Amino acid sequence: MSGKRRDKGQSHSTRPARIGPPKWVRYTPEEVEALVVELARIGYTPSMIGVILRDQYGIPLVKSVAGVKLTRILEKHGVALPVPEDLLRLMAKAVNLRRHLAEHPKDSTSKKGLIEVESKIHALIRYYKRTGKLPQDFAYIPERAKLLVSQYLGAALQATQAQEQTSQISTVQQASTEVSQ
Repeated sequence: MSGKRRDKGQSHSTRPARIGPPKWVRYTPEEVEALVVELARIGYTPSMIGVILRDQYGIPLVKSVAGVKLTRILEKHGVALPVPEDLLRLMAKAVNLRRHLAEHPKDSTSKKGLIEVESKIHALIRYYKRTGKLPQDFAYIPERAKLLVSQYLGAALQATQAQEQTSQISTVQQASTEVSQ
């Protein structure tokens, strides 16, 4: 066994070490801001926007180019999520577990999982209330969470599927062009 505490789950991209924008980035802060807002209006979540900017536009970190964090840009333009994304993802997990338990009420492992996920949700809510990112009267209600998840993550899922279809179509078009030549 290695000296690390965990042997699995270490896959991730390394954040750039430099403070300023890399030399290869040809976008101005205004262009990056416009891209972020446009992707958010399509329905992408902040994490997906970061991945798209990194993979398709070569922008490794929004803050290094624009000088402002991605979520601050979204807040400035009024397209930010109503709750932080990590909390929204946990709510989605709880919604899916509740749906599963409605179909399989004797699944005790899933019941335990739901208890653990909702415990994480309550801890995050306390943290975000303390830091001021959520209002003090915010409460986790499963029915409201279901609506939030379907409204915001449903739009993100549709945007991702549309992007995948577009990339598949362009790949097929490129392949057919190469074959015809």
